[in-house]
Amino acid sequence: MRTGILGGTFNPIHHAHLRIAEEVRDAFALDQVIFIPAASPPHKPMEGGISFEVRCGMVRLATADNPSFVVSDLEGRRTGKSYSIDTLRELRRERPGDEFYFIIGSDSFLDFGSWHEYEAIFSSCNIVAVERPGAVICDLAATLPVAVAPQFCYHAAEKRLAHRSGYSVYYLAGIPLDISSSAIRRLARLGRSIRYLVPEPVAHYITEQRIYTHDR
Repeated sequence: MRTGILGGTFNPIHHAHLRIAEEVRDAFALDQVIFIPAASPPHKPMEGGISFEVRCGMVRLATADNPSFVVSDLEGRRTGKSYSIDTLRELRRERPGDEFYFIIGSDSFLDFGSWHEYEAIFSSCNIVAVERPGAVICDLAATLPVAVAPQFCYHAAEKRLAHRSGYSVYYLAGIPLDISSSAIRRLARLGRSIRYLVPEPVAHYITEQRIYTHDR
């Protein structure tokens, strides 16, 4: 199978996450996209202390109507920080025949050199950097960490960077939606509508369960 991997805190999941997954699924003819909520994100603290179970539940609600989208609680079953390379290694053991496409926002890709064992990620799967507002990438090769740049060869006709492992890095312009989880949390705290920013079932769940209010 050709399988996409989209990780994140999903605090909460919103339409930009779903659109990114759909654009990559369509552009690379993926059979499936796995959404993997982070249990203990290494790059930033979990604002509001929202539990893994709650965030994972919101992702399940958001993806329930798309048969190509599935949710994995893999990182919730593992102790320690939720490092992407550890998740990739586990997925490789579970699904040895799959061709993986690791989906990442362009803003995060610009900071990829700070990730845990980032060099190993390049040699573990294909990577698709999807344009996010304010983080347009004009020269994909120029964004590579200096330490690994010599390991790549640019194929202009295919607009991809080929790694010596056989995997590639792609950039997808797509349709960037300027939606952020932090803005949604702020609106929810103020008791304002978050409709059309998140899927309807997620909006209902956040409102009814008072997920982002201080008096839960």
